[in-house]
Amino acid sequence: MNLRSKINLYTTVVFICLLLVVNGAIYLSFDRMIYKSELDRAEAEATQTSKGINQTGTTIPSHDLLRAYVPINGMIRIVTADGKAVASVTAPEQQRLLKRPIKFNQGEMREIIEYKGVPYAFVSIPIIWAGGEVVDIQITENLAPTANILKTLRVVLIVVSLIATIPVLLSARLLSNFIIRPISSMINTMRDIRRSGQYKRIPLPKQSKDELYQMGETFNDMMDLLEANYEKQEQFVSNASHELKTPLTVIEAYASLLKRRGREEPELFEESVEAIHSEAIRMKDMTQQLLLLAKHDEKWKIDLKNITLTGLVEETIRSFREGFKREIELLVDQQVTVKADLQKLKQLLFILIENAHKYSEAAITVRIKTNHNKAVIEVIDRGIGIPSSEIDKVFDRLFRVDKARTRKSGGFGLGLPLAKDIAEAMGAEIRLESVEGQGTTAQIWLELVDSH
Repeated sequence: MNLRSKINLYTTVVFICLLLVVNGAIYLSFDRMIYKSELDRAEAEATQTSKGINQTGTTIPSHDLLRAYVPINGMIRIVTADGKAVASVTAPEQQRLLKRPIKFNQGEMREIIEYKGVPYAFVSIPIIWAGGEVVDIQITENLAPTANILKTLRVVLIVVSLIATIPVLLSARLLSNFIIRPISSMINTMRDIRRSGQYKRIPLPKQSKDELYQMGETFNDMMDLLEANYEKQEQFVSNASHELKTPLTVIEAYASLLKRRGREEPELFEESVEAIHSEAIRMKDMTQQLLLLAKHDEKWKIDLKNITLTGLVEETIRSFREGFKREIELLVDQQVTVKADLQKLKQLLFILIENAHKYSEAAITVRIKTNHNKAVIEVIDRGIGIPSSEIDKVFDRLFRVDKARTRKSGGFGLGLPLAKDIAEAMGAEIRLESVEGQGTTAQIWLELVDSH
């Protein structure tokens, strides 16, 4: 059974059960109330009759006396303590009550009885009869009209319950359609995604903010996340296949050369091993950058701390000098403290200094200064520069300014995009100022700790 049928069935059954319970409670309450009212009336009538008989005395014959008090639709009877009837008088239509068994009751009594399928109100009240004898005055009244009213009420409630079932079925169907519609839309969207391979979204009503809307909204958010991750995966595969093809080709070529002539030519052996080693290192570095770029923004683990820039920059420059044997000048205009992630800021500096190293043979300058309540780290090179038409493209992945330069000097085209991602993750900003043929200044803008 599908969900729509379950909702229809359960809603209808629950509503009908509730309707039957309510109608049953109404009927039972009315039944009890109306019979109690008839008993109260019969008791009041019996009490009034006993008072009248006591005032009249026994000078009048019993049958004549009771005839004056007989109910319009019942019987009155006087019963002695030995269970015999002194007198019994009935209405013309209730002669059959004379055959009802006679019984003396101790004390007052009132109840609804049934005789030959007909309900009666029965009331028994003791009085003092002739000679001081205690007898019962018993009044029995026919309640057939009341029973007919209750029967009519019962039929009406049953008919109302049956008629009410129709709108219940319709409303249950409408409710199931309302609930199932977004679920069906989600199922159809998933099938379309599986069939077409495209990430689709569920249209959501703007006026609704209920759980069904939230479910659809969550589904769309999940599709956004899946699509973003899929695009990152495709980007990673594309970047990796594009960038790894050349170093692998170089390694394969030198390995083949070694295999053919490496043993006979020591110089060729040294050259090939050096080239293969260099390309292997480049592949390792490039793979690390590709993996970092493939991460979603939420996966950057940022640990912001107060950092004194001078010490950090000096340490970074010292490591770079030893590793690359390059002259790097440090200028400090002002001692500043910033809020940043220590390791990410180091990585950012390495990327910018490495870019300056690749595109410039002259000395590199690193400068620390402040500007408009911001701390600024500048990495200045005097290399080829960037054409003004291409300066906005340098943050695109795999873009290299000098298409003619070799990969050894030109890099992967991944450094600046990675630097931009790192900077955005820790709330910093990367800016570039460049003049073609004169050099480039890369700037890291950071929040000062004491600027607020």
